[in-house]
Amino acid sequence: MDGNSTPKTKRGAQRREQILRAAEEAFGAQGFSATSIADITRKAGTALGTFYIYFASKEEVFRELVLEMGQLTREAVTKSVADAPDRMSAERAGLRSFLEFVAKRPSLYSIVEEARFVDPEAYRVYFTRFAKAYEKRLLAAEQAGEVKLGDAEVRAWALMGMAKTLGERYVLWEDTPDIDYVVDEVMLLVGRGLLP
Repeated sequence: MDGNSTPKTKRGAQRREQILRAAEEAFGAQGFSATSIADITRKAGTALGTFYIYFASKEEVFRELVLEMGQLTREAVTKSVADAPDRMSAERAGLRSFLEFVAKRPSLYSIVEEARFVDPEAYRVYFTRFAKAYEKRLLAAEQAGEVKLGDAEVRAWALMGMAKTLGERYVLWEDTPDIDYVVDEVMLLVGRGLLP
């Protein structure tokens, strides 16, 4: 079997997932460079050779975790905004959902941040996919008259940048993050701007 082969059995799928979760924990705690494949397999409770059944390299499992974070984050945010009655409600729900995701999966968040240096292409794909979906939602809100006209792409990247930094400062750096407080403050800024 080559690395990254799709498991053909339930047991194989479970083993692959076990390796992914162990890699998430190891990379999140130690960083990419300090983590070895032996660290990952030790955490997964599996033999070193088993790793290579599912992944060709440490870089490959790292990249998969970055792309997984993108998919899981988009799914969580999409689900949280699905029933929002308007764009501002969707902004509030989406930001809260993102920050809650960071709180639940801090290692995965750290891996994405490290990808900027370890796998710049995966990092770019992660944010570009998110931005494209965000831009479409902002354009729809513009057409519905829920937000004023403007450059939806720039706005998407600006709002994503705020969320990314807030996740680091107010979730990762805090022992007991007050997500509701942060979301309320951001919504005052997003809704009213900085003008008095």
